[in-house]
Amino acid sequence: MISNVQERILKLKKERDVCVLAHSYMSEEICEVADFTGDSYALSVKAASARQKTVVMCGVRFMAETVKMLSPDKKVILANPQAACPMAEQMDKELISELKKSYPGYAVVAYINTTAQLKTIADVCVTSSSAVKICRALPQKDILFIPDINLGSYIKKMVPEKNIALVSGGCPTHARMEKRDALAAKAAHPGALLLVHPECRPEVTQLADYVGSTTGIMDFAVKSEAEEFIIGTENSIVQHLQFKCPDKKFYPLSKDMVCHNMRLTTLCDVLNCIEGKGGEEIIMPPELIAQAVKCIEKMIELGG
Repeated sequence: MISNVQERILKLKKERDVCVLAHSYMSEEICEVADFTGDSYALSVKAASARQKTVVMCGVRFMAETVKMLSPDKKVILANPQAACPMAEQMDKELISELKKSYPGYAVVAYINTTAQLKTIADVCVTSSSAVKICRALPQKDILFIPDINLGSYIKKMVPEKNIALVSGGCPTHARMEKRDALAAKAAHPGALLLVHPECRPEVTQLADYVGSTTGIMDFAVKSEAEEFIIGTENSIVQHLQFKCPDKKFYPLSKDMVCHNMRLTTLCDVLNCIEGKGGEEIIMPPELIAQAVKCIEKMIELGG
């Protein structure tokens, strides 16, 4: 049954000139029919260069918004309209505009996991893989980092020459992990390396053998000569790595490392989008795109 749906998707997306993007946290069967897989920013760049005029985003809303900002001439569809990012939506433009008054002269650095509205008041956007590099490259010494306090804490540790102010926000999935979870996983798998995302709490990243983006974690595991790994990011990555490296062993940091929003999108959602029977087209006013995309362009300028 799964293969039948996949075959129909592959056939229809060619006939209807559709590009399917799948975030790395999507299920294996969705990734198999995608034109591109990867993190949110990488997918947006791929979408901009794709020849297709219609793009289906298998991920969450802010990712579809980012695709639309970088490809305003394309039709962008979010595969499951209910798929949101709690971190991206936990702060709004009004809250951060008011907060900025307490930090005059600070550069506002926004994680890409933010809404388009919030990006309109940011000086620069960053990804988890580019955040350290970009914060170092900023001319300002004073930085207000939003919204992830854990990623911000990691940047603060890696870039001590900057004065970085943090806000209490973050990814519920990664922040759910505590020191005891990491210690329990290491005790259960004493020969395994611990690879974690910087959205995890500092008490967890301090125990890690490697800290990096989802793509960084996967690349490290694939290239490493080690044979066992504890994966400290969304549990879908455990399965993807098991397929990529069947000769190695991968374990979740915790059975609770699950993003329910990412799990909402199904293979049949993708099919329904391509058939024109599902999903939600992302509509953004040109003036919003023009404002919000500036911080992404600055990220690209600084080497994002």
